[in-house]
Amino acid sequence: MSLTFTPCVVIPCYNHGATMSNVLTRLQPAGLRVFVVDDGSTDDTPIILEALARGDSNLTLIRLPQNAGKGEAVIRGLREAAQAGFTHAVQVDADGQHAIEDIPALLALAEQHPQALISGQPLYDDSIPRSRLYGRWITHVWVWIETLSLQLKDSMCGFRVYPIAPTLQLASRVTLGKRMDFDTEVMVRLYWQGNDSYFVPTRVIYPLDGLSHFDALKDNVRISLMHTRLFFGMLPRIPSLLFRRNATHWAQQKEVQGLWGMRFMLLVWRVLGRRAFSLLLYPVVAVYWLLARDARRASKNWLARVRTTLAARHLPLPAGLNSYRHFLRFGEAMLDKVAGWRGELHFGRDVEFAPGAEEALGLHDGKGKLLLASHLGDVEASRALAQINESKIIHALVFHENALRFKQIMQEMAPEAGVNLIPVKHIGPDTAMLLKEKLDRGEWVAIVGDRLAVNPQRGGDWRVNWSEFMGHPAPFPQGPFILAAALRCPVLLMFALRQQGKLRLHCEVFADPLPMPRAARQAALREAVDHYAARLEHYALQSPLDWFNFFDFWRLPDHAPQSTDKE
Repeated sequence: MSLTFTPCVVIPCYNHGATMSNVLTRLQPAGLRVFVVDDGSTDDTPIILEALARGDSNLTLIRLPQNAGKGEAVIRGLREAAQAGFTHAVQVDADGQHAIEDIPALLALAEQHPQALISGQPLYDDSIPRSRLYGRWITHVWVWIETLSLQLKDSMCGFRVYPIAPTLQLASRVTLGKRMDFDTEVMVRLYWQGNDSYFVPTRVIYPLDGLSHFDALKDNVRISLMHTRLFFGMLPRIPSLLFRRNATHWAQQKEVQGLWGMRFMLLVWRVLGRRAFSLLLYPVVAVYWLLARDARRASKNWLARVRTTLAARHLPLPAGLNSYRHFLRFGEAMLDKVAGWRGELHFGRDVEFAPGAEEALGLHDGKGKLLLASHLGDVEASRALAQINESKIIHALVFHENALRFKQIMQEMAPEAGVNLIPVKHIGPDTAMLLKEKLDRGEWVAIVGDRLAVNPQRGGDWRVNWSEFMGHPAPFPQGPFILAAALRCPVLLMFALRQQGKLRLHCEVFADPLPMPRAARQAALREAVDHYAARLEHYALQSPLDWFNFFDFWRLPDHAPQSTDKE
């Protein structure tokens, strides 16, 4: 197959000979090779198609001996196109209802995203039957559940561009629906396979004299069975769908997935409760462990560093230190997170203070504090602090616009969570002023010190300091520490680790305040980051399975501009 972007057209045709001449005429400006698959037509369509093929050297006619269904016809057309060296195929229906003039827009998007499925997103006029419109919306909802995502905006439009190799790879592994269930099933399963979908608004009409092969009874049964298969196929994929990411560094990933996943998790929790929910954890995590290759590799590398560091310090190696248990611990932390959202974590039963932690927190001194947290352990356990001091307000500073949508989900599904999120794109004077007001009111602000964020005000630079962590230099963001110094408030370290069957809150004073004089700013910044990295390592070695950075922590994103301190 050619490595360059080489598109063609595939048209499944069953008894639509009367409309094919017009469809081919409208296709001519695109200048694409056309594969027409005669799906066992029983009227005069074979004669019409034969005549059209004789008069058009750019048309390849493929005949199926008997009607096998649209899905079978499309896959056959893709196989023929692959053998001819094409990389992508525009699927066009033979009835002429699609806006063929939009093909350039679909192909432009396909060339930009060569591994993705590009689909039309129908814009209907009054010609669409009401029953069809309502039925499409039912399918939309099912597809959003089956993918735990809103990315698939319309799975029933037959006007689309297939990436041929991934689609044939899918067809070789699973049996796809062959008739009206094909369009939806192939899109959902491609999404499961890791091939995203992108959509182009396009006009779709239903001709008054159009020929429809939709069988109200048989096809509705097929579609219902298809959604049943996809729903149960979704269940073991819940982790990979919730935490679906590409292989780029964490700081470059767009976390646009998972909002429907959050809704689904909270709904199941409400209906079944945590105990029943927990039973699904072992098989679901096992499937995710098998599928999440990059995260599994990062987990194994992390545990190897832990073993090396513990051995060098002559410290005992914890039992059960393997990547599956690491993933399982992450799954358990997700359950703790839901419990935290729902206010179901209780001191004494679920959460306890480590020695000295309560004194370090100073829950009742009325001072505003900055909590310097991390992705080690489950900081959601801090919500249980409200049981000790109900007037205490804790805000979380986050670097994702996605946090606004996250907050919306929490308000919808778990209003008792009391989430106070402050989403920011970068840390600047406005952020400092906002937080200073909250701290002056005695409120607390939590920020993580172990994740990078792109600063758009500085052209996308990675503002980091390199510090020794687990025996190797690792990049830590400068922003949280500069912010802490600017706020001139008590700064506390907080970690919530799963130890002896409970979440144990560790807390210690980091600085009060954090000094960073202008004359020695870089040295003070380096000292603060080194101190944080050392304490992060200390607690990580106490509970290594609580490390939830499932990526290569010791490198910056590839090809990123850097503004770093490597002294």
